[in-house]
Amino acid sequence: MFVAAFIGSPSMNLYEATIEGSSLHLGSQTLSLDDSVYDRRPALRGYEGRKVIVGIRPEDFEDATLVAPTTRDRRITAKVRLTEALGSEIMVHFGLDAPRVDSGDPDASNDTGGDAVGRFNPRSHARAGDVIEIDVAMENLYFFDFDTRLAVEEGS
Repeated sequence: MFVAAFIGSPSMNLYEATIEGSSLHLGSQTLSLDDSVYDRRPALRGYEGRKVIVGIRPEDFEDATLVAPTTRDRRITAKVRLTEALGSEIMVHFGLDAPRVDSGDPDASNDTGGDAVGRFNPRSHARAGDVIEIDVAMENLYFFDFDTRLAVEEGS
């Protein structure tokens, strides 16, 4: 988990989550784990009813108004706390009520108070204070064992 969180800037968003059937509970929000997620990580089926750590890279969040229509079970709703316009992208900091997991990286920023960070298309109209829908690239999620912090890989 440390290595996965260490690579990239901003760092991977890491949260406690629970898997129940085909649902991933991330705080008060629920995302659907379709067969493609389990096909990539068959060992994930062994985490039914257990806590896991889910990792989401900033580029795997997007303003839902800018993507092709997807089902609601691929989206979360969050309040925007801060935006940083960087020309070719907008860094959007938003709150999630899931417990954040410390990666152990001493250089990881805590400036946003544990908020998630998404790397949005610059056409996004998200502004601080807005409550928006955010599309999650479910096929790109990372999963880590809650106790060992090791990646849930194929066949592990």
